[in-house]
Amino acid sequence: MPKLSNKGNAMPASPIRKLAPYAEAAKKKGVNIFHLNIGQPDIETPEKFWEELKHMDMKVLSYAPSDGYPVYKQQFAKYYNSVGINVSSENFMITNGGSEALLFTMMSVLNEGEEIIIPEPMYANYIGFAHAGNIRVKPISTSIENGFALPEIASFEKLITDKTKAILICNPNNPTGYLYSEAELQTLRELCLKYDLFLIVDEVYREFVYEGKKHFSALNLKDVEQNVIVIDSISKRFSACGARIGAIVTRNKEMLAVALKFGQARLSPPSLGQLAGAALFDLPASYYQKVVEEYAERRNVLVEKLNAIDGVKCPNPGGAFYCVAELPVENAEDFCQWMLEHFSYKNSTVMMAPASGFYSTETSGKNQVRIAYVLNQTDLIAALECLAEGLKAYRKK
Repeated sequence: MPKLSNKGNAMPASPIRKLAPYAEAAKKKGVNIFHLNIGQPDIETPEKFWEELKHMDMKVLSYAPSDGYPVYKQQFAKYYNSVGINVSSENFMITNGGSEALLFTMMSVLNEGEEIIIPEPMYANYIGFAHAGNIRVKPISTSIENGFALPEIASFEKLITDKTKAILICNPNNPTGYLYSEAELQTLRELCLKYDLFLIVDEVYREFVYEGKKHFSALNLKDVEQNVIVIDSISKRFSACGARIGAIVTRNKEMLAVALKFGQARLSPPSLGQLAGAALFDLPASYYQKVVEEYAERRNVLVEKLNAIDGVKCPNPGGAFYCVAELPVENAEDFCQWMLEHFSYKNSTVMMAPASGFYSTETSGKNQVRIAYVLNQTDLIAALECLAEGLKAYRKK
């Protein structure tokens, strides 16, 4: 039998989905699964999206332009300008979700063997895409003790070599929920100017910030217009994950031209998602306010009840809809699998994402899980009660 590629064998399994077979087996036995493993909101996609789909006057479902429909890019840019980010539609390339935007960005700015600095824990796809491009991830450790705040600038400078090409952060952060401040972004700006680095910022969760805090976009940093690349998506903003519409946003026209070559090779982003999704940017501010209020309430329930469980530690996330929690177990992946295979409480169990898969450093995060608070509060409370009982049973076995 021919051997498979080294790239394929090195590609890590998704910590978000790798336990899915155990969840499916539990469902077949009649066990209800509380899915806290994946950022799939249960909030309904706005009715406007479905109305646009129903009333499309199309005879042929054709390819979209490789960089996206002009009308969609114009709507996206209009939204950005409405929140104080001065860009035009020419600064956008539309992609198949934020994941493709990340992949195209990495392939466009990093050569094989070059390095990218990323705070860990990090979104698992950053690690996977780096493997796919033979790019070296230089992780910079953050700590649960201070809520995963950005380390001092000296910690970054220790990692920079002549092969370092970029810094990548997610703001607000997936998986920790940490919200980077304007001061922290300015620190990264100084590094990028000093060492001539790209600053790639995943801003998919921009709207989801709590306690009256404000999100500061990397696109508003001064004098680094050619260095900054933002990743965006409608998946979480409008609870439209299946539309698969993301975007690269940058004022660096050369970078967009290179990324477009990858876009042309894959032909086009989804037509229906763009044409129906364009209207979503006309939703009033009250839409965002209502959604953010709901997530804030879920966050408060989650953090309070997690920290009430004996031995569990969970910082209070400033944004997004995730947290990383430390559990009183040695191997969180074993515990997560055991919950699916061997435990149920009131005929339910909980699916979580082992946090070790969000670390590039192999020994890190072994006793942590990422939890997505994407369930309604009733289900979330039931899931946390189930988790508490599961921890008691697991520690006794």
